Amino acid sequence: MTITQLDHAGIAALIPHSGNMCLLERLAQWDAQQIVCIATNHRDADHPLRTRSGLLSPCAIEYAAQAMALHGALIGQEAGTAASPGFLASARGVQLHVLRLDDLPLTDTPDVPDELRIEATRQSGDARQILYAFQVSHAGRPLAQGRAAVVLNTPLAA
Repeated sequence: MTITQLDHAGIAALIPHSGNMCLLERLAQWDAQQIVCIATNHRDADHPLRTRSGLLSPCAIEYAAQAMALHGALIGQEAGTAASPGFLASARGVQLHVLRLDDLPLTDTPDVPDELRIEATRQSGDARQILYAFQVSHAGRPLAQGRAAVVLNTPLAA
């Protein structure tokens, strides 16, 4: 896997999410098939997806979708072309292993950081759609996993 360092500002420059709606803190690694990103904002009181009940686990799908968007942008950048606009069309086979992301137990081990690890692996795709498998974990514990279909080059109706 190609190792590339990219921080929050670099990620926000490549995906359509900006400000605190760009949920990813840094790119850990990526190649043509897979991307791994890190997020550290899951405990933020002003998280844009937080409700009165906290940051609910289905929000892990948005973390994964942003990793997929970054993956597409990096592939396009490497090929010297603009990334195709994409829209999350469906999330299937999603398994949520926790109720909330903001109240995860802190680890007692100092070398285990309090961060979300977001992994997305391209399973198939063409110029019109891509299917990814994704997993979001914390301290080695799976929080959410599933598959997501991204539809490309589809203009929004006015």
